[in-house]
Amino acid sequence: VQLQASGGGLVQAGGSLRLSCAASGTFSSYAMGWFRQAPGKEREFVAAISNSGGITYYADSVKARFTISRDNAKKTGYLQMNSLKPEDTAVYYCAAGATSGRNLQYGNGIDFWGKGTQVTVSS
Repeated sequence: VQLQASGGGLVQAGGSLRLSCAASGTFSSYAMGWFRQAPGKEREFVAAISNSGGITYYADSVKARFTISRDNAKKTGYLQMNSLKPEDTAVYYCAAGATSGRNLQYGNGIDFWGKGTQVTVSS
């Protein structure tokens, strides 16, 4: 499976962006997730979704603001980001693994990473 993230950009605080993660191969077999890495910080978990899309997990910092979803027919995952804050500024990466979304949120069982997309939120 190859993953390609897109949709990043520059947005003002309070704005919205939707990230996409286009996949090849048997996308529906894998749980997928989004992680981010801000300058000088370690990569951190943002959100994960089960292979069927029925179960989702979120970091506390993004709950009620971000929504993860997927369309297995289009082999694409999404991260809708609303009410963006300057602290959301980071490079965002999508990941997939033949594991559960629950396991993926801890960074375990990741088989594939996509290249990141930059999200910058100005104050």
